[in-house]
Amino acid sequence: MLHAVTDWDLAYNNTANIPDGGSWPARWVEPAEAFRNRLQAAGRARLGLSYGPKPRNLYDLFLPEGASKGLVVYVHGGFWMGLDRSYWSHLAAGPLAHGFAVAMPQYTLCPESRISGITREIGAAITAAAGQVAGAVVLVGHSAGGHLVSRMACQDSPLDLDLRSRLAHIVSISGLHDLRPLCQTFRCEPLGLIGDEVVNESPALQSPLDGTRLTCWVGAMETSEFRRQSSLLANIWCGLGASTALVEEADRHHYNVIDGLAEPDHPLVRCLIA
Repeated sequence: MLHAVTDWDLAYNNTANIPDGGSWPARWVEPAEAFRNRLQAAGRARLGLSYGPKPRNLYDLFLPEGASKGLVVYVHGGFWMGLDRSYWSHLAAGPLAHGFAVAMPQYTLCPESRISGITREIGAAITAAAGQVAGAVVLVGHSAGGHLVSRMACQDSPLDLDLRSRLAHIVSISGLHDLRPLCQTFRCEPLGLIGDEVVNESPALQSPLDGTRLTCWVGAMETSEFRRQSSLLANIWCGLGASTALVEEADRHHYNVIDGLAEPDHPLVRCLIA
């Protein structure tokens, strides 16, 4: 049975709902830096590539051994208001082991930008990275990043027709797909959630591109709102002709749900590149 939400801020506060939640994102810093240094020493990392004119319009590109089978783009979370590309480098390990190049962009944060502006920036970042690597393009994002990769598969996607045709799979991990509930949180004002922005930037309120393949992946230990947001998009887009799947990974919360990307044989990686 679903229950009415009485505290919207708490429903979207992952740190408060996870034991020792305050230890993230610091837990990711050391493994990400070590991985990045190792790939750079091996000549398989291109760091700080530009995709646009703004200071945060940068991405890192990690290359597999040998020719690339395609490109995976990982888009980070942080409620559109925090973090950068440096926290996640080690998550490239899984796709790299299967021969995929991995791009990790960052973007201008709110409130300096609006979410619609971030959507356009991620479109530009994917376009730039896809120009470096031939083949299929797979998009994966976490939390706010899950929202952003889902936006790439909406009918008003900022990607051009050629790049849309290369999209093989969208994986939204703990994504935020309907922005209307966030209007009832303290984040409403800094995110600029007013007027048409709320509807236009909600993938669950938009139609998917023809041929879209979407997986919504969420931790079974996450809050009811994050689980609902994942099931919502998978359900709605299935009814609009997309091929969708919903996975609730056991014993995973909002932060450690992405850790499987660092493991070549983890089900998340297998799903991503299948």
